[in-house]
Amino acid sequence: MADFVQFLGLAFVLGVPVVLAAMGGLTSERSGVMNIGLEGKMLFGACVTAMVATSTQNAWLGLVGGIGAAILASLLHGVLTQVYRMDHVISGMSINILAWGGTSYLYSPHFTDRAFGSTIPVVPREVFYLLAVAIPAVIWVYLKRTRGGIRLMAVGNDPEKSRQMGIDPIRVRFMALVATGVFCGLAGAMIVSNTGRFSEGMTSGRGFIALAALIIGGWRPVPTMIACFAFMLFQALQIQFQGQAIFGVMLPNELWLSMPYLVTLLALAGLISKNSVPAGLGKA
Repeated sequence: MADFVQFLGLAFVLGVPVVLAAMGGLTSERSGVMNIGLEGKMLFGACVTAMVATSTQNAWLGLVGGIGAAILASLLHGVLTQVYRMDHVISGMSINILAWGGTSYLYSPHFTDRAFGSTIPVVPREVFYLLAVAIPAVIWVYLKRTRGGIRLMAVGNDPEKSRQMGIDPIRVRFMALVATGVFCGLAGAMIVSNTGRFSEGMTSGRGFIALAALIIGGWRPVPTMIACFAFMLFQALQIQFQGQAIFGVMLPNELWLSMPYLVTLLALAGLISKNSVPAGLGKA
């Protein structure tokens, strides 16, 4: 029983940054902005969190810095898609590539000793645990019970009709993208807090898993949160049983490592057509 509780606890810890990133994806995609760049925003958040926390020896300033970096990346996505009308997928992948290259450069030996100390002050993980549970509930209330939430849903469903009703879709979308940056910055900071260090590419595809969970959850906050934790159960399973024989069979390490992503692909293949995409997603 104790091992099972430990297993569930591990899945919860692994799922927290995925939930936070997925909530970031939800706010932007509910406004009509397709957001495949969650991975890059998380990586920027993690990198700048580590840099600022190490430089100032203050974990909270590091958190603020990470959130700020993710917000800037999110606003860049907004400028590219809403002002210059770039394809949303291309813009998102551009931000991912920029994050992979930019954080790798910052992590290069020229900067490592100065910017990434061996000890990084971190925000207590319990803060992120609480946020991962509370934020989906808050978003649900916001979408269903507030004027701002109803406007957000209206813009995401039909931006043209929203304009006719006097709502500015661009303004609503940029506000949603700021929220996306906040949540992705929190996700990146949580990964740093969990490991106590920054390493190149440390988000390890969590942003794409968050996007898949968002789709499977039908762009609804609570089902999306459940999907995130369900995916991380398989990651916890990989950590728990990697290197051990199952029914006398030793499975390759590569299979264990790919298991969360294989499950994600299978779930998407079976459920994506059953969930209704916001009608205004990707539309100007």
